Amino acid sequence: MESYARFAEVYDELMTDIPYDEYVEWVMLHAPSENYPNLLDIGCGTGTMALMLDEAGYNVSGIDLSEEMLAVASSRIASKGAKIPLFAGSMDELEGFSELDVAIIPIDSINYVTEEKAIKETLQRIYASLREGGQLFFDVHSLFKMDEIFLSSPFTYDDGGVTYIWHTEPGEYEHSVYHSMSFFVGTENGLYERFDEEHFQRTFAPQQYVAWLEEIGFKSVFVTADWSHESPQEESERIFIRAIK
Repeated sequence: MESYARFAEVYDELMTDIPYDEYVEWVMLHAPSENYPNLLDIGCGTGTMALMLDEAGYNVSGIDLSEEMLAVASSRIASKGAKIPLFAGSMDELEGFSELDVAIIPIDSINYVTEEKAIKETLQRIYASLREGGQLFFDVHSLFKMDEIFLSSPFTYDDGGVTYIWHTEPGEYEHSVYHSMSFFVGTENGLYERFDEEHFQRTFAPQQYVAWLEEIGFKSVFVTADWSHESPQEESERIFIRAIK
């Protein structure tokens, strides 16, 4: 079953707790748009962050594997009168970009790339697409979140219009999780339409990501956690990584 197929319809409603503005501030702090204007949003989803970065002064382009997500993003961008080129493609097959000032892989998108070879290929292709001094920003689920928090399912959600039941189980790799979600979306006639999605994510220790980045050639790598400037702790949930070419 394709990840982010029908999910694109309800994605934004379920992501209201994500502080996108803090992500944008993180990028702006280290790569201000006046000095790092050209930015590629990899795994741009429904375009929320791409639009925020566009409004912050960056020349933004977006790429995502999901055609459904890109359709939502295109509609959102058009409704704001913005001009943000969007492309369909897998991040481990990234090509056609060069001399980028900034690349971002936001909101644990890289955790959907589950094979080590594909992760390293993704980082290598981004490295090749950045100019000297260009920066990569991305975040991943921590080991604690993958091994402890996610596996304490089931989780439920109900806002009156969208309801879901979310089950998880350990994946075939260490620090990986299968997500099985059943959604019930309200319709105009007062009934609910059900659809199901399955997602698979995998993460690695922060030190592993740092090792890959340094092996590829990034000269400086910085690691923080949980929307802060602090180093990761044992129970940190989201790891943020910035690397400079």
